[in-house]
Amino acid sequence: MKLSLTTPAVLFSAISLLLLAYTNRFLTIAQLVRNLHAKYKENRTAILFGQIKNLRLRISLIRYMQILGIISLLLCVFCMFLLYIDLSLIAEVIFGVALLLLICSLGLSVWEIQISARALNLHLSDIED
Repeated sequence: MKLSLTTPAVLFSAISLLLLAYTNRFLTIAQLVRNLHAKYKENRTAILFGQIKNLRLRISLIRYMQILGIISLLLCVFCMFLLYIDLSLIAEVIFGVALLLLICSLGLSVWEIQISARALNLHLSDIED
């Protein structure tokens, strides 16, 4: 496969939108943490403690999702530079690493979504009981 300068550039919009979605998830969770912190100060229950623990894991996952996405974007830019100076073999390897990091970022995103869905199901089961 011949890697052209436009191939890594195609990922720019996808990764940018992905990072925006990750940032929105982070900001939403940050607001939840602030609300839960205030509730926990008033009434220290095991349910609130469990929710806070759950959010701590989700924050870590989102942080790693963002880091992997950003590194993937940086490697795409570096790959484009390598293609520009005619180092295609190294550029192909770098692009492959960028794709692998993006895959890892998306995998962490799936994991975080699963945790989020479980937390929502716990809230719904609490209402149903």
